[in-house]
Amino acid sequence: MRERLNKHLALQMGISRREADELIDYGHVKVNGAKVTLGARFEEGDEITIRNQPLGAAVDFEYIALNKPTGYVSSRKQQGETQTIYSLLPEKYHTLKPVGRLDKDSSGLMLLTNDGDFAYQMTHPKFYKTKKYEITLDIPLAPLHQQMIADHGIQLEDGPSQLSLERVDDSRENWIVTMHEGRNRQIRRTFFSIGYNVTRLHRTDFGHYTLGDIKPGEFSIVEKL
Repeated sequence: MRERLNKHLALQMGISRREADELIDYGHVKVNGAKVTLGARFEEGDEITIRNQPLGAAVDFEYIALNKPTGYVSSRKQQGETQTIYSLLPEKYHTLKPVGRLDKDSSGLMLLTNDGDFAYQMTHPKFYKTKKYEITLDIPLAPLHQQMIADHGIQLEDGPSQLSLERVDDSRENWIVTMHEGRNRQIRRTFFSIGYNVTRLHRTDFGHYTLGDIKPGEFSIVEKL
Protein backbone atom coordinates (compact mmCIF):
# COMPACT_ATOMS: atom_id res chain seq x y z
CA MET A 1 0.00 0.00 0.00
CA ARG A 2 1.31 3.42 -0.92
CA GLU A 3 1.71 5.83 2.03
CA ARG A 4 2.12 9.60 2.19
CA LEU A 5 5.79 10.47 2.27
CA ASN A 6 5.50 13.64 4.39
CA LYS A 7 3.65 11.77 7.16
CA HIS A 8 6.31 9.06 7.18
CA LEU A 9 9.14 11.60 7.32
CA ALA A 10 7.47 13.43 10.21
CA LEU A 11 7.12 10.24 12.25
CA GLN A 12 10.62 8.99 11.47
CA MET A 13 12.44 12.29 12.01
CA GLY A 14 10.44 13.85 14.84
CA ILE A 15 9.42 16.87 12.80
CA SER A 16 6.09 18.38 11.76
CA ARG A 17 4.48 17.54 8.42
CA ARG A 18 4.99 21.16 7.41
CA GLU A 19 8.75 20.76 7.99
CA ALA A 20 8.67 17.48 6.06
CA ASP A 21 6.97 19.26 3.15
CA GLU A 22 9.72 21.89 3.21
CA LEU A 23 12.39 19.18 2.92
CA ILE A 24 10.54 17.74 -0.08
CA ASP A 25 9.94 21.14 -1.66
CA TYR A 26 13.64 22.08 -1.33
CA GLY A 27 14.62 18.92 -3.19
CA HIS A 28 16.33 17.25 -0.23
CA VAL A 29 14.25 14.05 -0.38
CA LYS A 30 14.69 11.21 -2.87
CA VAL A 31 12.85 7.92 -3.28
CA ASN A 32 14.84 5.22 -5.06
CA GLY A 33 17.33 7.87 -6.15
CA ALA A 34 14.81 10.25 -7.70
CA LYS A 35 13.73 13.61 -6.30
CA VAL A 36 10.09 13.77 -5.30
CA THR A 37 7.48 16.52 -5.19
CA LEU A 38 4.87 17.60 -2.67
CA GLY A 39 2.16 14.99 -2.19
CA ALA A 40 4.49 12.12 -3.06
CA ARG A 41 3.82 8.62 -1.80
CA PHE A 42 6.05 5.57 -1.34
CA GLU A 43 5.76 1.84 -0.93
CA GLU A 44 7.32 -0.49 1.63
CA GLY A 45 10.80 -1.42 0.46
CA ASP A 46 11.47 1.89 -1.31
CA GLU A 47 14.79 3.53 -0.47
CA ILE A 48 14.24 7.00 1.05
CA THR A 49 17.16 9.38 1.44
CA ILE A 50 17.44 12.84 3.01
CA ARG A 51 20.29 14.94 1.61
CA ASN A 52 21.64 11.68 0.16
CA GLN A 53 21.64 9.99 3.57
CA PRO A 54 19.34 6.97 4.22
CA LEU A 55 16.33 7.70 6.38
CA GLY A 56 16.93 6.12 9.77
CA ALA A 57 14.74 3.84 11.80
CA ALA A 58 11.73 5.13 13.71
CA VAL A 59 12.52 7.29 16.72
CA ASP A 60 11.04 7.00 20.18
CA PHE A 61 9.23 10.22 20.96
CA GLU A 62 10.04 11.87 24.26
CA TYR A 63 8.27 14.67 26.12
CA ILE A 64 9.50 16.53 29.18
CA ALA A 65 8.18 19.44 31.24
CA LEU A 66 10.80 21.81 32.64
CA ASN A 67 10.38 24.48 35.29
CA LYS A 68 12.64 27.11 33.75
CA PRO A 69 14.19 29.58 36.22
CA THR A 70 14.89 33.17 35.22
CA GLY A 71 18.34 33.85 33.82
CA TYR A 72 18.35 31.02 31.25
CA VAL A 73 17.75 31.36 27.52
CA SER A 74 15.51 28.95 25.62
CA SER A 75 18.01 28.04 22.93
CA ARG A 76 20.79 25.56 22.27
CA LYS A 77 23.50 28.16 21.81
CA GLN A 78 24.91 29.91 24.85
CA GLN A 79 24.79 33.71 24.63
CA GLY A 80 27.89 35.06 26.29
CA GLU A 81 27.88 33.97 29.92
CA THR A 82 24.14 33.34 29.94
CA GLN A 83 23.40 29.65 30.28
CA THR A 84 20.81 27.82 28.21
CA ILE A 85 18.02 25.59 29.47
CA TYR A 86 20.05 22.60 28.26
CA SER A 87 22.51 23.12 31.11
CA LEU A 88 19.63 22.03 33.38
CA LEU A 89 19.07 18.77 31.50
CA PRO A 90 21.01 15.50 31.21
CA GLU A 91 22.91 15.23 27.94
CA LYS A 92 20.57 12.55 26.61
CA TYR A 93 17.83 15.19 26.38
CA HIS A 94 19.91 17.77 24.54
CA THR A 95 18.42 16.72 21.18
CA LEU A 96 14.91 17.70 22.30
CA LYS A 97 13.54 20.99 21.00
CA PRO A 98 11.61 23.62 22.99
CA VAL A 99 7.90 23.82 22.28
CA GLY A 100 7.61 27.60 22.20
CA ARG A 101 9.94 29.70 24.29
CA LEU A 102 10.25 31.79 27.42
CA ASP A 103 12.59 34.76 27.40
CA LYS A 104 15.57 35.04 29.73
CA ASP A 105 13.71 37.08 32.35
CA SER A 106 10.68 34.76 32.43
CA SER A 107 10.22 31.49 34.29
CA GLY A 108 7.92 28.52 34.50
CA LEU A 109 6.61 25.69 32.38
CA MET A 110 8.45 24.73 29.21
CA LEU A 111 7.82 21.62 27.14
CA LEU A 112 10.56 19.93 25.11
CA THR A 113 10.19 17.08 22.62
CA ASN A 114 11.50 15.40 19.49
CA ASP A 115 7.94 15.02 18.16
CA GLY A 116 7.55 17.67 15.48
CA ASP A 117 3.83 17.15 15.00
CA PHE A 118 3.24 17.60 18.73
CA ALA A 119 5.27 20.82 18.76
CA TYR A 120 3.33 22.15 15.77
CA GLN A 121 -0.05 21.34 17.35
CA MET A 122 0.97 22.99 20.62
CA THR A 123 2.22 26.23 19.06
CA HIS A 124 0.23 26.97 15.90
CA PRO A 125 -2.54 29.52 16.59
CA LYS A 126 -5.20 27.44 14.82
CA PHE A 127 -5.06 24.84 17.59
CA TYR A 128 -6.00 27.43 20.22
CA LYS A 129 -3.89 26.21 23.16
CA THR A 130 -4.55 28.04 26.44
CA LYS A 131 -1.57 29.39 28.38
CA LYS A 132 -1.63 30.82 31.90
CA TYR A 133 0.92 33.11 33.50
CA GLU A 134 1.39 34.68 36.91
CA ILE A 135 2.66 38.22 36.45
CA THR A 136 3.66 41.15 38.64
CA LEU A 137 3.59 44.78 37.49
CA ASP A 138 5.78 47.61 38.71
CA ILE A 139 2.74 49.76 39.58
CA PRO A 140 -0.96 49.00 40.18
CA LEU A 141 -3.00 48.41 37.04
CA ALA A 142 -5.67 51.07 36.59
CA PRO A 143 -9.22 49.70 36.16
CA LEU A 144 -9.51 51.50 32.83
CA HIS A 145 -6.37 49.80 31.52
CA GLN A 146 -7.63 46.46 32.79
CA GLN A 147 -10.80 46.96 30.78
CA MET A 148 -8.83 48.03 27.69
CA ILE A 149 -6.68 44.88 27.77
CA ALA A 150 -9.41 42.40 28.60
CA ASP A 151 -12.40 43.79 26.70
CA HIS A 152 -11.00 45.65 23.72
CA GLY A 153 -7.38 44.59 23.33
CA ILE A 154 -4.26 46.69 22.83
CA GLN A 155 -3.01 47.39 19.33
CA LEU A 156 0.64 46.32 18.95
CA GLU A 157 2.86 46.60 15.89
CA ASP A 158 2.10 42.95 14.98
CA GLY A 159 -1.63 43.10 15.63
CA PRO A 160 -4.13 43.40 18.50
CA SER A 161 -3.43 41.77 21.86
CA GLN A 162 -6.36 40.77 24.04
CA LEU A 163 -5.64 39.06 27.36
CA SER A 164 -7.87 37.61 30.06
CA LEU A 165 -6.95 39.07 33.47
CA GLU A 166 -7.70 37.74 36.95
CA ARG A 167 -6.67 39.79 39.97
CA VAL A 168 -4.67 37.87 42.59
CA ASP A 169 -4.87 40.38 45.47
CA ASP A 170 -5.87 43.93 46.31
CA SER A 171 -2.56 45.45 45.25
CA ARG A 172 -3.60 45.37 41.57
CA GLU A 173 0.02 44.54 40.81
CA ASN A 174 -0.34 40.74 40.76
CA TRP A 175 -2.42 39.08 38.05
CA ILE A 176 -3.12 35.78 36.35
CA VAL A 177 -3.03 36.22 32.58
CA THR A 178 -4.71 33.75 30.23
CA MET A 179 -4.01 33.85 26.51
CA HIS A 180 -4.38 31.72 23.41
CA GLU A 181 -1.62 33.21 21.28
CA GLY A 182 2.10 33.20 21.77
CA ARG A 183 3.65 36.10 19.94
CA ASN A 184 7.14 37.20 20.93
CA ARG A 185 7.08 38.90 24.37
CA GLN A 186 3.40 39.65 23.83
CA ILE A 187 2.43 40.06 27.49
CA ARG A 188 5.37 42.33 28.28
CA ARG A 189 4.78 44.43 25.16
CA THR A 190 1.07 44.74 25.86
CA PHE A 191 1.56 46.23 29.31
CA PHE A 192 4.59 48.31 28.30
CA SER A 193 2.59 49.98 25.53
CA ILE A 194 0.30 51.55 28.16
CA GLY A 195 2.97 52.45 30.72
CA TYR A 196 3.66 49.33 32.81
CA ASN A 197 6.67 47.07 33.24
CA VAL A 198 6.19 43.37 33.93
CA THR A 199 8.68 42.60 36.70
CA ARG A 200 7.79 38.91 37.02
CA LEU A 201 6.34 36.54 34.43
CA HIS A 202 5.88 32.88 35.34
CA ARG A 203 4.05 30.35 33.12
CA THR A 204 2.01 27.76 35.02
CA ASP A 205 -0.11 26.12 32.30
CA PHE A 206 0.31 25.24 28.64
CA GLY A 207 -2.62 23.43 27.03
CA HIS A 208 -3.42 20.36 29.14
CA TYR A 209 -0.03 20.55 30.87
CA THR A 210 0.53 22.23 34.23
CA LEU A 211 3.67 22.94 36.21
CA GLY A 212 2.41 21.13 39.30
CA ASP A 213 5.11 20.47 41.89
CA ILE A 214 8.12 20.57 39.55
CA LYS A 215 10.73 22.68 41.33
CA PRO A 216 12.67 25.48 39.59
CA GLY A 217 15.47 24.06 37.48
CA GLU A 218 14.02 20.56 37.54
CA PHE A 219 12.02 18.58 34.98
CA SER A 220 9.59 15.70 34.70
CA ILE A 221 8.96 13.18 31.95
CA VAL A 222 5.37 13.56 30.71
CA GLU A 223 3.07 11.76 28.31
CA LYS A 224 1.59 13.12 25.12
CA LEU A 225 -1.91 14.35 25.90
